[in-house]
Amino acid sequence: MPDNTRRARDEAFWRTFADRYDVERGPINLENGYFGRMSRTVVEEYLHNIELINRGNSVHVRQRFEQGDSLRIQALVANLIGMPGEAVALTRNASDGLQALIRNYNRLQPGDQVLICDLEYDTVKSAMRWLAKHRGVEVIEIEHQHPASFDTLLTTYRETFARYPRLKLMALTHVTHRTGLVMPVQAIAGAAKEQGIDVILDGAHALGQFEFDFEELGIAFAAYNLHKWIGAPLTLGFLYIAPERLADIDPDMGEMHFPATDIRARTPYSTPNIPALLTLPLVLEEHHAMGGAAAKGARLKYLRNLWVREVRELPGIEVLTPADPRLYCGITSMRFTAQADQQVMVERMLSDYNLFTVVRSGAACGPCIRITPGLTTTAEHMTQLVTALKELR
Repeated sequence: MPDNTRRARDEAFWRTFADRYDVERGPINLENGYFGRMSRTVVEEYLHNIELINRGNSVHVRQRFEQGDSLRIQALVANLIGMPGEAVALTRNASDGLQALIRNYNRLQPGDQVLICDLEYDTVKSAMRWLAKHRGVEVIEIEHQHPASFDTLLTTYRETFARYPRLKLMALTHVTHRTGLVMPVQAIAGAAKEQGIDVILDGAHALGQFEFDFEELGIAFAAYNLHKWIGAPLTLGFLYIAPERLADIDPDMGEMHFPATDIRARTPYSTPNIPALLTLPLVLEEHHAMGGAAAKGARLKYLRNLWVREVRELPGIEVLTPADPRLYCGITSMRFTAQADQQVMVERMLSDYNLFTVVRSGAACGPCIRITPGLTTTAEHMTQLVTALKELR
């Protein structure tokens, strides 16, 4: 395969790739962080599987899916992070997985402390706060310095660990949905381990956007999406538990459909989206065939840099995501510094320039406009974005 950095700039190649997707006429979508598109062939396979399960009903599901297909798919998904099948359980999305890990983590005692930061997903924040009510723990909430750097992020956590010696559990987001900041997970997890603090990793936006060595990250608990950057149908994700740590996560509400030694007992037992799951082998085949996260990530970073490099130093625009390549991916946020209401500017970008973006709030550094190119985005779209930002600033 050609060098991914060189291929990332090859508009002809990416146009051929983009032609595999059906795209509705309308605004240029720069909000691809919500969920990804399925390729045309994946849609066809998904529809085929809907019809298959509708015809076969429980006969097919009981005899084939439950007896073999589900375990084969589980193993294929685990391979995405280089882990064995028994280390993952399929979920509807990363949020479901994170909630299951948080509510079923059984090593907390009343008076212990748990940690969240301003950049965590709201569902993660609320789940950790739920622990305060139901487990009698104290929730420590921190805000990250802005602008962030590798060193300031790590220092903030080290100082927090020292300040709160009763910390036992923390949430950590690999790629924050608010600004696109990529956390130095390996360094932070290593510092946490030194203090006996467990980490639950939110990998919702990381999987498929860039390569990472999961073993080197040093994470025992994590959850991921398959419908963002992998290209799967909606309602697919998974959680990970290091096999040697399985006993530290209780079966979900006493789940008894699987033995306590089976990771699948850590999620609610319910009827999954079986047609979507049966589509996953083709999804993963296409993901790997195009070069996986290395190829996708290089393209997304290239598109991101096309606009960021043009506007980062301009008066009236603040790019919130750092320039350090270790700390950004395709998602990047900015704001118009002369405007109090960023939603007004999002609406101007749509009405005046046909560019669809979204406001994200909740970070201590304030509301921002999230710009997320996708695999059907072109360099020309980035040029149009640059024009809009320069004129609106």
